[in-house]
Amino acid sequence: MLYARRSLRGMVTAPHHLAAQAGLEVLREGGDAIEAAVATAAALAVVYPHMNSLGGDGFWLVAEPGKAPLAIDGCGRAAAAADLALYREHELDVVPWRGPLAANTTAGAVGGWTAALEVSRAWGGRLPLSRLLREAAWHARRGVVVTPGMAETIAAKRYELEVFEGFASTFLADGETPKVGSVLTQPALAETLGRLASNGLDDFYRGGLAEDIAADLQALGSPVTLDDIQAQRASVVAPLTVETSWGSLYNHPPPTQGLSSLMILALFDRLGVAEGEGFDHIHGLVEATKRAFRLRDREVGDPAYMRLDAQAVLDDAAGLDRLAADIDLAQALPWPEPGQAGDTVWFGAVDSRGRAVSVIQSTYFEFGSGLVLPRTGVTWQNRGASFRLSEGGWNALKPGRKPFHTLNPALARLKDGRTMVYGNMGGEGQPQSQAAVFTRYAAFGQDLQAAVTAPRWLLGRTWGQESTSLKIEDRFSELLVDQLAGAGHVVERLPPFTSTMGHAGAIVAHPDGSLEGASDPRSDGAAAAW
Repeated sequence: MLYARRSLRGMVTAPHHLAAQAGLEVLREGGDAIEAAVATAAALAVVYPHMNSLGGDGFWLVAEPGKAPLAIDGCGRAAAAADLALYREHELDVVPWRGPLAANTTAGAVGGWTAALEVSRAWGGRLPLSRLLREAAWHARRGVVVTPGMAETIAAKRYELEVFEGFASTFLADGETPKVGSVLTQPALAETLGRLASNGLDDFYRGGLAEDIAADLQALGSPVTLDDIQAQRASVVAPLTVETSWGSLYNHPPPTQGLSSLMILALFDRLGVAEGEGFDHIHGLVEATKRAFRLRDREVGDPAYMRLDAQAVLDDAAGLDRLAADIDLAQALPWPEPGQAGDTVWFGAVDSRGRAVSVIQSTYFEFGSGLVLPRTGVTWQNRGASFRLSEGGWNALKPGRKPFHTLNPALARLKDGRTMVYGNMGGEGQPQSQAAVFTRYAAFGQDLQAAVTAPRWLLGRTWGQESTSLKIEDRFSELLVDQLAGAGHVVERLPPFTSTMGHAGAIVAHPDGSLEGASDPRSDGAAAAW
């Protein structure tokens, strides 16, 4: 945890310390929070390649003091050729999790950087793109040390991924899992970052780089074409917001699950829980999660296909009151519904003028589709594997449709003037960990780093599993575990500091100019400040 008075001029937190450092150096050179976040995002694509990539999607919340926050939607869309007929030709009734047919959407993350930098220019941002991508390109060219987390992920996934183009040559060392402490270089990705620095980010979508990306995708059997890539654009939209007793909370609108993140906190606020860490706290949040997820899994996806208005749900105080009243404070609602998976990074930045950024990027599963494009070194996401092969209904595959996203960055403006950016990776666990960290800090006054470090829980599915149990880290008291089980929760214990709970982080800007930051000990990250 970092905390200081006015001596601090900016802070970045990220799940890898080198990425946090990349953003911090931009702040040192006079960059703003958005410029620092772009540098962090690019570095994470290199130093945390199992979690995100230039070939993934991204979502932003951006806040300037005294002004309404903005959301940036960097979501890719299904390719024009990604229709039911394509999968029927391959005799498939579900989209595969891996391989070329899983790589069926465009990548929106880099477009999100473009839209964010346009906001930065309106703020007076002045650093050139080449400066923002410098550390990322350097780490790709010179190499990054393989951490235990990266080595474990490669070892766990290599047998399903090494059959795909580029994965073995990029991430295996002479056909073997790289050893912890060895150095991973990514020369093709370094070249790509250099081309972006020279030609601009639009080269990824409408330049020579786009042509190389499209050629590789087509050669590998993906339905994504150059026309699909050229049509991809990010958009600046209004964030979702809800008023609570703690202040104004913000999250990203659909196709993300930001609605469920805000609903959980709005419902919990209505329960009147007085103390943190006990049964009432954990049980209350889990039960609020169930109500929010029920609506999410019926309704939330591409907003162009939704039947309800997400903001209207949050504005309906009477409706939220009814949902909260349905929560039994002593007994668990049976929970058979399967959840969502995901592999993601969240990071945040605050600059010397109090401008705050909350960002989340993802390739969906570890290493996405498993396709590493040979000409560019870009790993392509498999977010479109979440589409249902159905004529209609929730998240049904249609050309041009945005897939449902577990990604959701969070931001809060508390009643006492503090601004908090926070988030987590981990698919189904993202809204749950957000709720845990936020309530511990904002509702119950816990130290920010302690709120991130404290044991967490996850209701529902984790990576590659269909389990719907309430998974808890084995650091909770025996009494609490017994109370949860006695209330009807199907409790499953996990190791004390497991990445299943994601890699959370947070920064808080105080009205007097002081900053707090926290990084998750479950990650390789840091909260860096100057």
